[in-house]
Amino acid sequence: MALDFLAGCVGGAAGVLVGHPFDTVKVRLQVQNVEKPLYRGTFHCFQSIIKQESAFGLYKGIGSPMMGLTFINALVFGVQGNTLRALGKDTPLNQFLAGSAAGAIQCIICCPMELAKTRMQLQGTGEYKLKTKNYKNSLDCLIKIYRKEGLRGINRGMVSTLIRETPSFGFYFLTYDCMTRYLGCEAEDSYVIPKLLFSGGMSGIVSWLSTYPVDVIKSRLQADGVGGVTQYNGILDCVRKSYHEEGWRVFTRGLTSTLLRAFPVNAATFATVTVFLMYMRSEDDLRECEPGPVIQQPSSL
Repeated sequence: MALDFLAGCVGGAAGVLVGHPFDTVKVRLQVQNVEKPLYRGTFHCFQSIIKQESAFGLYKGIGSPMMGLTFINALVFGVQGNTLRALGKDTPLNQFLAGSAAGAIQCIICCPMELAKTRMQLQGTGEYKLKTKNYKNSLDCLIKIYRKEGLRGINRGMVSTLIRETPSFGFYFLTYDCMTRYLGCEAEDSYVIPKLLFSGGMSGIVSWLSTYPVDVIKSRLQADGVGGVTQYNGILDCVRKSYHEEGWRVFTRGLTSTLLRAFPVNAATFATVTVFLMYMRSEDDLRECEPGPVIQQPSSL
């Protein structure tokens, strides 16, 4: 169990460093005003942020996911591994159920973390140097939201986060399990690392595609009220107004940057977790002098 949590922590840190710039672009595209859009698309958004806010603009709000995602991944991989062991058999259905359980539990940390990240990413949009700073950092952001809105405020978007994360993580672990089995990821295989990277990357893409429209709604709900104006009364109201004003394409806004981010982030996360577990368990095998396979399927994660 300890290895599961530690491996998830290391993998989470690797994933954040690789993918945060793409996440900033995704959020900016998801919440921008359709009547006065600042960005024409993914690559224009990248260029604009770097030009107007410097390269550091892409890393706005990284403190929140760096603190949160390391613990989230530790929690996710730990819960998934223990749930799968509790279910007994390593089957595709159990992989999905174990992943879904992990996704649902981590929402407790994920929702406030993403709220702070979203608010920080939107702060000073288009400014090279911030003229006014509402929040000093992610922790300051959550404290101020709590003082103003209470527990309900820092858990804004919790229901939509739960709807997104539960099936998403089910598909996440199911896809990784199927890919590693199909590609034959064995420890003695000289191409095991590229195979693990590809499997992890594809898992991330499938996971995001399965629930992406819900993520758009979540981002809008968490960004709502930033300028002092509240637009939405809840999930259904947000869906109705977004569709009425912008059509069905609103539910795919930011998808390109998300998929560009999903592959390298999850490739880095899963490969780091698996290699870490391979190394640590091989050390245990050597110490205990017990022969056996070094690499294991995701049921052991």
